[in-house]
Amino acid sequence: MLGGARSGKSAHAEGLVSADEQVTYVATGRRDPGDAAWQARIAAHVSRRPAHWRTVEAGDLPPVLAAATGTLLVDDIATWLTGALDDTGAWDGDLSGARARCEELVAAVRTCPSKIVLVSAEVGLGVVPATPSGRLFRDELGSLNARLAEVCDEVLLLVAGVPLRLR
Repeated sequence: MLGGARSGKSAHAEGLVSADEQVTYVATGRRDPGDAAWQARIAAHVSRRPAHWRTVEAGDLPPVLAAATGTLLVDDIATWLTGALDDTGAWDGDLSGARARCEELVAAVRTCPSKIVLVSAEVGLGVVPATPSGRLFRDELGSLNARLAEVCDEVLLLVAGVPLRLR
């Protein structure tokens, strides 16, 4: 599930799993207690999830995917990539560590024994970011989204709240 900011992609992805499925919601965004807006956004996501869903906060996705049982809903790839870029020092120019982590993620998605619903931002449809870090993020996320789409059975794009089936 790809989509722009506030497009409804997370809510739509949540609706792709049936109410009786065993779902593990994998939250990739890192908590920042000093960012009230981010905390409110997390709380909004938590409040609309069914109580029987299990939530895992994970920055390291491949082991979570390898050990999966039931359905996984990963929300989202963009925040996971931000963490990978942070952890590997990629913002300073050496992308090799972050790209290796991306390849590990693609391999883990390919071989995951469970149904996975991935949510990711589509950031390449707008203006060219003004900063080098913005351009780096846009390019790396676009590349990762494309590689993940290659190993997924279905790909949806949410535009203005409307899902479009790409595959």
